[in-house]
Amino acid sequence: MRDAKPNNEKKPKKAASAERPAGIRRPNSPRIPGASVHTSLASEIGLRIVRGDYPPGTILPNEAKWSETFDVSRSAVREAIKMLMAKSLLASRPKIGSWVEPKERWNLLDRDVLAWYATSPDRDVFLRTVQEFRHIIEPEATAFAAMRRTDEQMAEISQACREMGEATNLQERTRADTRFHLAILRASGNDLLVPLGVLIESAFDHLFAYTTRELDDLQYAQKLHEAIERNIRLQRPDAARNAVRKLLANTDDVIRSRQGRYSGEAGLT
Repeated sequence: MRDAKPNNEKKPKKAASAERPAGIRRPNSPRIPGASVHTSLASEIGLRIVRGDYPPGTILPNEAKWSETFDVSRSAVREAIKMLMAKSLLASRPKIGSWVEPKERWNLLDRDVLAWYATSPDRDVFLRTVQEFRHIIEPEATAFAAMRRTDEQMAEISQACREMGEATNLQERTRADTRFHLAILRASGNDLLVPLGVLIESAFDHLFAYTTRELDDLQYAQKLHEAIERNIRLQRPDAARNAVRKLLANTDDVIRSRQGRYSGEAGLT
């Protein structure tokens, strides 16, 4: 029940950066271009919540403490807290203050929350979740795209695929990869997939950057994408669906390989 009182005896876990002023005023902490003070502050607090510095149920510091820690006005703190409440990370009540909501209430389809989640210590779990989402959505969306795509949409898909192959660095390739998959979602003709695709754009960026770094044979990955593009262009829904499944299976192998190697290095195997 949302109005249930949190456990007041829980103490905030000490953030790793607590020994020095953290957040938007740190010299080595880049500001978001054009962002206001309260937006930058919300980003800093939100990241701390998602990465586990303040577990669910934790009562957060009051306005005065945040204001002192970040060297900002109390009004900026209030606006930042409102932003985090709108994303369902926080709840608040007079005389109690603000506390962290349970994870299942967080709006994980919010762009900011996704970005914070993707850089948290649970990033591997998050990326596996993104990959599961792809298995659920992309094969059928691609089959629909093969049946419904317009010439303009096909041109967008083809261009993104071509730019993947021509990319000269990881960032270029990742951006083109993301555009490729989002263009397919738009070409599926299902209105519900369009806003969903936009919301998960940040998650796709992180996933593709993660797997591209580990992919020894980029030419093979490119061929898998080209097979998808070709079958959409030739309007072969069954073949397009199977091509996506082959790509997803390859990505699964890359994720397992990376996680297995890191577990071995940590002495966990």
